Amino acid sequence: MQTPCRKTPGIEPRTFLLQGNSSTNCIPAVPPLNTLFYIYKHEYKTFKLTCPKHTAANIFYAMTMAFAVEEINKNPDLLPNLTLGYSLYDNCGALVIGFSGALSLASGQEEGISPQENCSGTPPILAIVGDSYSTFSIAIANVLGLFKIPIVSYFATCSCLSDHRQFPSFFRTIPSDAFQVNAVIQILKHFGWTWVGLLVTDDDYGFYVAQSFQSSLSQQGGACLAYVEVLPWDSKPGELKRIVNLIKTSMARVVIVFAHEIHTFRLIEEVAEQNVTGQQWIASEAWASAAVLQIPRFIPFLGGTLGIAIRRGEIPGLRDFLLQTHPNKNNNYETNLVRQFWEHTFQCKFKPAEEEEDDEALCTGDEDLEQVETELLDVSNLRPEYNVYKAVYALAHALDEMLHCEPGKGPFVDRTCAALQSLEPWQLLHYLQKVNFTTPFGDQVSFDENGDALPMYDVMNWVWLPDGGTKIQNVGEVKKSAFGRGELVLNENLIFWNFESKQPPQSACSENCPPGTRMARKKGQPVCCFDCIPCSDGKISNGSKDFWSSPQRDDCLPKETEFLSYHEPLGICLTTTSLLGTFICALVLGIFIYHRSTPIVRANNSELSFLLLVSLKLCFLCSLLFIGRPRLWTCQLRHAAFGISFVLCVSCILVKTMVVLAVFKASKPGGGASLKWFGPTQQRGTVFTLTCIQAAVCTVWIVSASPMPHKNTQYHNDKIVYECEVGSTFGFAVLLSYIGLLAFISFVLAFLARNLPDNFNEAKLITFSMLIFCAVWVAFVPAYINSPGRYADAVEVFAILASSFGLLVALFGPKCYIILLRPERNTKKAIMGRGITTS
Repeated sequence: MQTPCRKTPGIEPRTFLLQGNSSTNCIPAVPPLNTLFYIYKHEYKTFKLTCPKHTAANIFYAMTMAFAVEEINKNPDLLPNLTLGYSLYDNCGALVIGFSGALSLASGQEEGISPQENCSGTPPILAIVGDSYSTFSIAIANVLGLFKIPIVSYFATCSCLSDHRQFPSFFRTIPSDAFQVNAVIQILKHFGWTWVGLLVTDDDYGFYVAQSFQSSLSQQGGACLAYVEVLPWDSKPGELKRIVNLIKTSMARVVIVFAHEIHTFRLIEEVAEQNVTGQQWIASEAWASAAVLQIPRFIPFLGGTLGIAIRRGEIPGLRDFLLQTHPNKNNNYETNLVRQFWEHTFQCKFKPAEEEEDDEALCTGDEDLEQVETELLDVSNLRPEYNVYKAVYALAHALDEMLHCEPGKGPFVDRTCAALQSLEPWQLLHYLQKVNFTTPFGDQVSFDENGDALPMYDVMNWVWLPDGGTKIQNVGEVKKSAFGRGELVLNENLIFWNFESKQPPQSACSENCPPGTRMARKKGQPVCCFDCIPCSDGKISNGSKDFWSSPQRDDCLPKETEFLSYHEPLGICLTTTSLLGTFICALVLGIFIYHRSTPIVRANNSELSFLLLVSLKLCFLCSLLFIGRPRLWTCQLRHAAFGISFVLCVSCILVKTMVVLAVFKASKPGGGASLKWFGPTQQRGTVFTLTCIQAAVCTVWIVSASPMPHKNTQYHNDKIVYECEVGSTFGFAVLLSYIGLLAFISFVLAFLARNLPDNFNEAKLITFSMLIFCAVWVAFVPAYINSPGRYADAVEVFAILASSFGLLVALFGPKCYIILLRPERNTKKAIMGRGITTS
């Protein structure tokens, strides 16, 4: 049995490409363990991928990748009977190389596997871990997304990559910049910093951060950007001098920097050159824990920096793995990578004899890793490396889940499963979207609908030690809250401030206005910039609309409140009148019920008379809703109760009028047929229908534009008038118009019937009552419009009471007079006789 194919080692692991092929063992007959993943260095005909220099961080990322693959291969519970391999691809920090490589791989232009000799060639690409830069990831994801090839980045944070429609195969184990921006804004709010500067890099990462900052600040408020500057991608001393000079002269004491390590290094070099102190730096995750910036020359300027750092993690066994690394051993990972690791650790070079130089130390291979101090062996502060670790495991778990698919229960066409021998990248992509596992450190790893990881950041603080050194300590965290925004938790006692006061600095465009003055925004300036001018009469600085100033304009006094109260004389009078009207209605109703068998009660439908008295009682009671402090339920109920009660009342009067006319018509020869349309059932149905129309109007009004309580300060500067806003003027107009329409029809019909014989004199009473009713409400409209505050409510209550008393007295006064004082006239003969003698 032959061993799986090994590939040529790479150099700088900025991008990790994972490939797969089920027959990479070069034994077509009996295949042993399948090598499904590769991370490899890719070679081109056009571009030479030998980079001149590589950072310790990039070497550490690659070593972490190698460890993760080896750990998975040793795990019997994850991908049993499968061996993972890897190759490294070096893009040399050049976009054109990374993009061309992705395009070439996705289009299948590379040489395929040759089953002869050493398995030369490249396996078909299956997945990618990378890239680190957002701009590179955008370019690669745009291409490979068309082929549904999974991409898991460990460092690309641009919020634009969250667009899963444009980048359907992109995932990342680092949160989006949108969440990081929100985390920084939470810090600004916490310390009251309202005037800050923003520096970003000249790429997609910086562009989208600047855009997100401006959008979030405009929505959330609380702070303004004093300036937004773009750091040059290449070294441009003149541009850096201009930017640092702007920082020095600006009133903003807080500077937020979203930039890569190299760009931040150049910036701080210029800051040190110009000796710009007194700034509070806020670092993005790209450099919040960068060792390259923690040098004695920079600490006087960067001490006290607050940074948003990638979530720290622990990878058990990684240090032991690194200590076992040796360039002379037959390792399962890239030999050239190990050489780089060795050269960087011991600051020496492996060189052929003919290239030896007298002033350069040579690596012998006998150096002892246990005896050297290097950041490559420090596994106590793993951040981007932890994301690399999670990215490899995410792909491994996706593959493991795919291999556990039960035939006939799969997610693909006809419920099929993916076949190992013909595995396609898009099939792996399906399972990657559903990945959910927990790392040994206890962090959950999963992706949301946009391919983003669960957002969580550590808040770091750069502490300047007495010996001139520095340490970066954790002083808090920002994690996603239940409402989707960043929830900031800070331990302020641990924060080191690089100022003489040892307190957080003040950073504002304008100082808070003193008592007796108010803010006046400066023309053409952000809202954070303002002048302080003396307050006008009654005004104070930072005052609420519910308060009024003291005579000295330095204190808030509660404003006097005004509404139609039960305790004032006007309210007491209206309340007493309303209760009196209700009592009289109840008394008349009792009289009519007691004398219900007498002719004068039975005449003209006694049932309608009882219903009319009940509706009048409701009219009197609804006026009480207009008295007292307006509340939501009283505002909603007052007009609905008023409208429905009066429509019920007027509907009864309208039906009584129509009955009178029908009875008179029936008394003439051949007119008896008209009464069949005005029987008791038709009368009740008409009243019910007309009332339901008004109820529907009130329901639509309240649902669509509900009346609300409102504090009105327009009538008086030193007084608050509590009133009910009608919500919809149109709804209120429809309600009044419908009442007016029914009242007008009743009045017209009663007026036409006023000259009927005396035994039909009910029409005269209706005519008189409707005349009073219409006169009251015609006078009400202009009086209501011109009455301010509580007097508007008093006018409406007066109109309700006046019209209700008018109807009660006009319709029931004469009848009660006969029932109580002239009982001899309460007979059928007397009623009919009176009609004959007076005709």
